[in-house]
Amino acid sequence: MGKDIKQIAIYGKGGIGKSTTSSNISAALAKLGCRVMQVGCDPKSDSTNTLRDGKYIPTVLDTLRAKGKVRADEIVFEGFNGVYCVEAGGPAPGVGCAGRGIITAVEQLKILKVFEDLNIDIVLYDVLGDVVCGGFAVPIREGIAKHVFTVTSSDFMAIYAANNLFAGIQKYSASGGALLGGVIANSISAPYSKSIVDDFAARTGTRVIEYVPRSMTVTQAELQGKTVVESAPDSDQAKVYLRLAQNIANHNQSQAPSPLPVAELHEWAAGWASELLKMESGEVREAAHGI
Repeated sequence: MGKDIKQIAIYGKGGIGKSTTSSNISAALAKLGCRVMQVGCDPKSDSTNTLRDGKYIPTVLDTLRAKGKVRADEIVFEGFNGVYCVEAGGPAPGVGCAGRGIITAVEQLKILKVFEDLNIDIVLYDVLGDVVCGGFAVPIREGIAKHVFTVTSSDFMAIYAANNLFAGIQKYSASGGALLGGVIANSISAPYSKSIVDDFAARTGTRVIEYVPRSMTVTQAELQGKTVVESAPDSDQAKVYLRLAQNIANHNQSQAPSPLPVAELHEWAAGWASELLKMESGEVREAAHGI
């Protein structure tokens, strides 16, 4: 019997810090002693850059287009602390489905028996989560990833994208699709941010597995083309990523979420908008009283 490889997918709205989070998780898992592969599933093909000093690597789709077939050493590259890096790639601009790269990359990794040959413990798929279309839903729909984690902030559009993802997971859960492991709350810099994400998680039947604060350390690391785990290993931010990675490594029970209907989600958001206005008014009154 083959080794049981833990396969997880990290989804999130574009620009939410999904790839930053994914790469730091991969780097932290490697420091914890795991043999890790990160598969970038965004057509921009920049998921693994900070694991390789800011360098881009050839994508699976580009290599196939150029050569017709691929070898493992043409699409799998080592990064920080031995993390194996793969970029699925996308179609030529304006042509084809962006999700096709995910399907093709997964097919090629299976054909080449990459996971087995490299003795991988954990595969992390970094997937664009703005729209869960047929291609981007592959890790969920086909059960390729057993556990899904979503990166969100307290911003409404990030939560809206997470809620859409929950609907996709719920839809495919009955037919063997991936289940939700939890929420990664990113860019949490104020108490109300934590409260909003906590409330959303509670209402959708999931949980927050880690709070990642907004930090200048992340910006400094990325300007160097590195993860925080590599460039600032003793920082508080690196400790957060190490704790998050440990939580994911230990995680083994996922479930189908309960997404909010769109009208209810908007009503929920409006309620929080009113609450924040009250909080702001209270702060203004306190400041005026202090003067």
